Amino acid sequence: MENFNILVESRQTVWHSLGRVGLYNGSARIHPFKKSMPTFDLIATAKLGLESLVADEIRKLGYAQVQIKNGEVEFKGDERAIARCNLWLRTAERVFLKVSEFPAVTFDELYEETLKIDWPKLIPENGFMHVDAKCVLSKILSRQSSQSIVKKAVVESMKRAYKTEWFEESGPEYNIHIEFYKDVARLLLDTSGAGLHKRSYRALAGEAPLRETMAAAMVILSKWKPGTPLFDPCCGSGTIAIEAALIGANIAPGLMRNFDSEKWPLVPAEIWDEERKAAEAKICVDPFTIEASDIDHSILVVAQDNAQKAGVERWIRFTEQDIKDFRPEAESGIVLCNPPYGERLLDLQASEKIIRAMGQALVKKSKWTYHILSPHNQFEKIFGRKAFRNRKVYNGKIRCYLYSFS
Repeated sequence: MENFNILVESRQTVWHSLGRVGLYNGSARIHPFKKSMPTFDLIATAKLGLESLVADEIRKLGYAQVQIKNGEVEFKGDERAIARCNLWLRTAERVFLKVSEFPAVTFDELYEETLKIDWPKLIPENGFMHVDAKCVLSKILSRQSSQSIVKKAVVESMKRAYKTEWFEESGPEYNIHIEFYKDVARLLLDTSGAGLHKRSYRALAGEAPLRETMAAAMVILSKWKPGTPLFDPCCGSGTIAIEAALIGANIAPGLMRNFDSEKWPLVPAEIWDEERKAAEAKICVDPFTIEASDIDHSILVVAQDNAQKAGVERWIRFTEQDIKDFRPEAESGIVLCNPPYGERLLDLQASEKIIRAMGQALVKKSKWTYHILSPHNQFEKIFGRKAFRNRKVYNGKIRCYLYSFS
């Protein structure tokens, strides 16, 4: 209890076991919270095609009330869910707290509905606020005006609660999102900060990096498990191999980075500490090896540096090799790769040459599967084989297909 009190005083926030009272920046203004741990409406956003993977991840983290929508997954969770999901979700883009949802066809309606929200329960007096807007198929179409009106309403709510006309905004960051779709407005708080694909290990990347969330999705969809040979013969900056190693070692992808909500009084520091320690305790150091190769020596140096920053270099063996020389000897295994293509690095002719060489190198084997990401609409024809499955996904804004062969 003594250590707990020291922690509380250092953060200038008092948290009671049955109820919480916020005390921001030494201010005497106190704002009561509910006595029980509140349940929030949370949203994990996802690239189109990956929503079901995100939903599965959320369920495995212990949150059963899950609803899948286009580009997102809604679920219920408390403050601990905010920390846990930010630390552990591998295929989601961000985690939002849904503050409110209401119909709005005029700026007056937007202002009044936003003003009704008890913002001081979410944002401390010194909170640094900024507003983003997105307007789709709605009478309200001006992003700039929407941002201005929401900010004005939030500040007015804060003024009334904190009895002041000026806020120094020197505290934790709060990114408020206002989204309009078919005349319904939705107010969200971004709990993540930087997108969840930014794991922090890729300070250096190739010219056209594969998004980390997409790489993790490829590993999950391949159903790879440690002990099964895994190869990436076009590894580039190493993202697929690194994400596979993180999965194989059960390392939480967000363990090495920070999140905006870590500094929020709404989510106690001890929750973040507990969730990080729990994640560290789940790391498995059992041996396994992932093989990654590329013809470009300079990019392999980058890949090795990235693997070291991620703390997974012990599980990955990098080799300088042309795809046409790829000859694995194992009786069974999985190949995962994201070969360069026209929209990324190469002209179309050079891209097709690599695909053709890959089709010749990846010979049919009864106990092997090959999963290849490409936006090329003639990929199967050039590769020389019909995929038994293809899945439409997005790497950033580029529409791709994940082709699976055996």
